Amino acid sequence: MTSIDFSKMVQKEAKPLRHYAYQLTRNVEDTNDLLQETMLKALTYQDKFESGTNFKGWLYTIMKNTFINNYRRNVKRNTFIDQTDNDYYLDSVAPLVKNEGEQKFIRKDIELAIAKLPVSLQKPFTMNVCGFKYHEIAELLRIPIGTVKTRIFVARRILRQNLSVYGAMYGYSQELEVA
Repeated sequence: MTSIDFSKMVQKEAKPLRHYAYQLTRNVEDTNDLLQETMLKALTYQDKFESGTNFKGWLYTIMKNTFINNYRRNVKRNTFIDQTDNDYYLDSVAPLVKNEGEQKFIRKDIELAIAKLPVSLQKPFTMNVCGFKYHEIAELLRIPIGTVKTRIFVARRILRQNLSVYGAMYGYSQELEVA
């Protein structure tokens, strides 16, 4: 079957697919997006379709799976994580360190402690501090997500040990977990 024939078959199913997409999304804009994404995937993966099998069923399966994947992605994106304990320190008006000079020394010590970490620990830790999620770090560094978590955990433990003098000065116990 040629690409043109395949494309015509996909176009022929557009109207029933649109109806099914609307049943899933209940929104005209999302319906159009889902239909477009489904048709694009069908054309992209036309070599995966086996002649003689149910073409309509294949298209509906692509649409259903695309809808489910988009739904999961949106749920993850809109998940709220309560960080109230940490926000107290971020939003507090008074700095934790009152003396500006002392604050500069502490910042320098923290930067040096991070710089002394092995690169294998430093890079994932720094990326995490900058806001990258574990799975993003894993993708960018091309390492398993478990390795990312372990390296960040080890980096935190080393930093906690190396900077424990400041923890004691400001009333944080050694057992305190760094988030």
